[in-house]
Amino acid sequence: MLSHDRVWAAIDALASRHGMTASGLARKAGLDATSFNKSKRTSPEGRDRWPSTESIAKILRATGATLEDFLRLVEPSGSLRRSTIPLISLTQAASGGKLFTDEGLPTGGPGWDEIDFPDFGQEKVFALEVTGDSMAPLYRDGDILIVSPTASTRKGDRVVVRLTSGELIAKELRRRSAKTLDLAPFETGQEDHVIPAEDVAWVARIMWARQ
Repeated sequence: MLSHDRVWAAIDALASRHGMTASGLARKAGLDATSFNKSKRTSPEGRDRWPSTESIAKILRATGATLEDFLRLVEPSGSLRRSTIPLISLTQAASGGKLFTDEGLPTGGPGWDEIDFPDFGQEKVFALEVTGDSMAPLYRDGDILIVSPTASTRKGDRVVVRLTSGELIAKELRRRSAKTLDLAPFETGQEDHVIPAEDVAWVARIMWARQ
């Protein structure tokens, strides 16, 4: 399963494989040099902090490694369990009907397909296939987003939000309160998106992006 310790160990191993420290890998990927510091791996309260999918994608591009290469570093023994997870396109997901539970989990049935992916352990996940340019420029037509409505979220996480109207939005979480959900755009120069809490059906954190 994808554990917190093993994912961070894989980043260290990827850096070492290319003759770099974790800080050097972060710089090569265009990230802040402290992004992978050991002090960043847990919160001041002792909670686990996971690297963002954006950070993983950037270090893979910087080193030329694939997602499969990275996963082999997560589980060097090759024992990483795999399972099938539900898949649906953005167009279908926003088309209406009872496709999701109130918690944002797939109901299964017509419209749903499956893909093979590593086991996320206790987190419940499903896959969204990006259709069109609604999530451009970060996510393009055909990209697969692995999302979890059960994973905890914090400021800076990339999330998919389903509104009660059925619309799906992908943005960066800025703040969540009892009254509003504040989202930041992926592109600079665009305005923040403030959504009344009563208009939010569910929020799912983007765990991985397969591009």
